[in-house]
Amino acid sequence: MFDYHNAFSRNIGWITPAEQDIIKSKKIAIAGMGGVGGEHLVTLSRLGFQHFHIADFDIFEEHNFNRQAGAYVDTINQAKTQVMGDMASNINPDSDIKQFEQGINEHNIDDFLDGVDVYVDSLDFFAMEARELVFAACTHKKIPIVTAAPLGMGCAILTFLPNKMNYETYFDFRSCATKSDKLIKFMVGLAPSLLQTKYLVMPEQADFNAEKGPSLAVAVKLCASLAQTTVLKIVLSRGDIVCAPRGLHVDGYLNKAVTTYCPFGNRGWIQKMKFFIAKKIVIK
Repeated sequence: MFDYHNAFSRNIGWITPAEQDIIKSKKIAIAGMGGVGGEHLVTLSRLGFQHFHIADFDIFEEHNFNRQAGAYVDTINQAKTQVMGDMASNINPDSDIKQFEQGINEHNIDDFLDGVDVYVDSLDFFAMEARELVFAACTHKKIPIVTAAPLGMGCAILTFLPNKMNYETYFDFRSCATKSDKLIKFMVGLAPSLLQTKYLVMPEQADFNAEKGPSLAVAVKLCASLAQTTVLKIVLSRGDIVCAPRGLHVDGYLNKAVTTYCPFGNRGWIQKMKFFIAKKIVIK
């Protein structure tokens, strides 16, 4: 028989027994079950979270092997939501996991966020339409948003809390004429320090027009660690939370950790300069 408190007893010390019970009761939504999303689900499950809404319309493929938690030879062509749901249930058989195997859209967004305490963004970088949909719904419902991007051998994490600067004020998407502009604003907003650009050895592999780029497991693992630490602090109401207009960028290759600050979001003149420079580089 599965014993919840025994399974997660080694959490106690950093977490109190009463806090573990709080964790047990909270519901987390994760859109995207690929690189960071799969690691988010596994890490949250090992912390003792057991109520999830997970979404992804994709299947596992061989090129996912380098970084995705559910990518194995025997899961090729299997639905990511099903594989990751099974993995979480193998950690905690009492898990209550609702799967949205068609991904997120305007018809199921309310159901996806129903009763959710924290949303962890794991959508593909280029999935801007879905991201804006979820971010807007979370903002309306006052659900905290945690997004962690794997960049090089590091992670840039940005958190939006109710009654603080919201995602639209920070990213300034409404001023964008094209999807490409939104993607660039998302990129420079997520990582204003641009630490990762200092050691990209084959820039041609970051193909903005083809909507693909390199990604490493070391960065994905770091994303899960930083994002789930933030989720813990949110649900337990303790610890300082770095939230917009501040962000955190940790890079293992450069041995650096910086707190970024964009008081006017992407509307600030420094961010506008970064936007125009980045646009000249990535749009060919």
